[in-house]
Amino acid sequence: MTVQRPDPERDTAAVADATAELLEAVAALPDDALAEPSLLPGWSRGHVLAHLVGNADGLVNLLTWARTGEETAMYGPGDARERAIEEGAGRSREEHMAALRESGARFTEAVAQLPPAGWAAQVVMRTGRVVAAAEIPWRRLVELRLHHVDLGIGTGCDDLPEDFAARELAWIVDGLTGHEGIAAVRLHDTSAGQKWTIGAAAEPDITVSGGTAALLAWVSGRGDGGGLSVSPDRPLPVLPPLG
Repeated sequence: MTVQRPDPERDTAAVADATAELLEAVAALPDDALAEPSLLPGWSRGHVLAHLVGNADGLVNLLTWARTGEETAMYGPGDARERAIEEGAGRSREEHMAALRESGARFTEAVAQLPPAGWAAQVVMRTGRVVAAAEIPWRRLVELRLHHVDLGIGTGCDDLPEDFAARELAWIVDGLTGHEGIAAVRLHDTSAGQKWTIGAAAEPDITVSGGTAALLAWVSGRGDGGGLSVSPDRPLPVLPPLG
């Protein structure tokens, strides 16, 4: 499976839709629900939303880099990202929603300010992965979609749009291909009929099969392997965190 080419205009429109869906879901929660645990260890739902606010602004920094040519880190030095999440986690529901709207508007404006030639600029994600600026709207969409799942409010990987799930699965698998230190695994997406290999060994030890959503849940750390089959029969290997 090849990674789909980015389309900033299409992806930015999808970001607007995903943001609206997230805000609608948060608005329907009880006032105290955001202090409750999310599906991410150690994070409340408020932590997840505060992270999404910071992520929007971090991506604005990368868009600024692409527009100006001046290297701009995604986040501040040291533990600035983590401190901002902690400080923002305790906002009220209305404050969280306002912060999401405002950071989303800043992101949309930064996208609009980038001239067409700027999409080819190379920038560095927090993980150290170098990407073209054209990937940035897609990465924002991924944050919104997957962290909506992480809120644990009724939306799971099975509910993600099929084209989104297939594209993000391909992105993650691309990063795991040739990855040292993990088991060599042949993945079989039975929904799309695709097969590919992760890990660095020449020949996979096992084959993990299942639908796109189930595979995405597993490789993204959001599933325990439910809906997947392993041949030969053995426990699923542990994959590295996405970072």
